[in-house]
Amino acid sequence: MSSFSDRLAQLVEKRGTPVLVGLDPRWERLPQDFIRDIESGDPVAQAIAVQRFCHGVIDVVAPLVAAVKPQLAFFEQLGPAGMQALADVIRYAHQQGLLVILDGKRNDIGSTAAGYADAYLGATSAWGGDALTVSPYLGEDSLQPFVDVAVQRDAGIFVLVKTSNPGGGDFQDLVADGETVYRRVAHRVEALAAKTASDCGYGAVGAVVGATYPEQLAELRKLMPHAWLLVPGFGAQGAAAADVVDAFDEKGLGAVINASRSIIFAHNRPEFRDRFRHDQWQQAVELATREMIEQLS
Repeated sequence: MSSFSDRLAQLVEKRGTPVLVGLDPRWERLPQDFIRDIESGDPVAQAIAVQRFCHGVIDVVAPLVAAVKPQLAFFEQLGPAGMQALADVIRYAHQQGLLVILDGKRNDIGSTAAGYADAYLGATSAWGGDALTVSPYLGEDSLQPFVDVAVQRDAGIFVLVKTSNPGGGDFQDLVADGETVYRRVAHRVEALAAKTASDCGYGAVGAVVGATYPEQLAELRKLMPHAWLLVPGFGAQGAAAADVVDAFDEKGLGAVINASRSIIFAHNRPEFRDRFRHDQWQQAVELATREMIEQLS
């Protein structure tokens, strides 16, 4: 198997777009046909509905994009049934030819970090993720187990560097020894990415950098030339195509731009409500995905 970075580059080029679709199946926003007659206190029935919904999204986006990004929290909140649904969604996405980036923002120290890496990364792991989002704030020794497993299993990690949420700057923008914390994290990420770089020029270690801070996004692209950037914040969080231009290299590679709510719940968007019936939600998903692809082209 080729490296995660090479597989991602190949699929982005094949699809002709850097769009990444986030699977955030918030129960209360599912189409009517999925939630009708299901009580909010029935996690097993909810998990089955979430699984069916995610399958439906995957059916639409698989021919259009390279990867999906399940948000683990929305499966975990449904308990054991939700985790079974997650396993099924991961398996189904792979069957449809998609890469799967698991968004769990995991980390710990020593053997616990190694346990997380072993659980989530690679085709031979329990969860079979192609990549995992990771928090850096326990230090470089906490990242190394993830890097080691990612390299061994042709997987990848995306380290939180500059997140898209308004409160991210509370800590990330603090200055230590004359440099912001996010820049210091970026230097570590770049060193690990350069060390693990594969044929496409990018390494097993990437970075999460929000589209809601376009100046910092441009800054961090330059600081991390060997790191894939996972860029959240497009769509529902307010960022547009102009905000992510500087995330890419001269070949149009190096970044995947995530949209979740604006795509998977497109049937709830004001401009789509009068165009699609509730049972036509997949058509809304397809149109929203194609619109984003066009905007980024």
